[in-house]
Amino acid sequence: MKKPIVTDEAPAAVGAYSQGIISDNAIYVSGQLPLNPKTGVMADDITSQATQALDNVKAILNAAGSSMDRVLKATVLLSDISDFQEVNKVYETYFTEPYPARACFAAAALPKGAKVEIEVIAEPA
Repeated sequence: MKKPIVTDEAPAAVGAYSQGIISDNAIYVSGQLPLNPKTGVMADDITSQATQALDNVKAILNAAGSSMDRVLKATVLLSDISDFQEVNKVYETYFTEPYPARACFAAAALPKGAKVEIEVIAEPA
């Protein structure tokens, strides 16, 4: 059985998808753009964008009753792979060892001109 996760603390879905889904033993958080959920605005710099994307992920996990320390897998999409080191510095502040499994890809373009998008799979609390 799947249950949608909905919170005003993260941007609303901009298409035919849920912010997240809880299904039995997993929480699937859709890719989060670095949109401020209150203003809909996106910062210009990669550090601020990575921070906002991870804050959005965290808000969805919190709404599901879970947390960042229960993340099993993360996928990071970058519009420019040269931003990897800066994003990694921010990423390290949200997770502790043992770190989640992770993939990082360069994408030709991301929605709304974002520089980063992050999705995760986590355990329910």
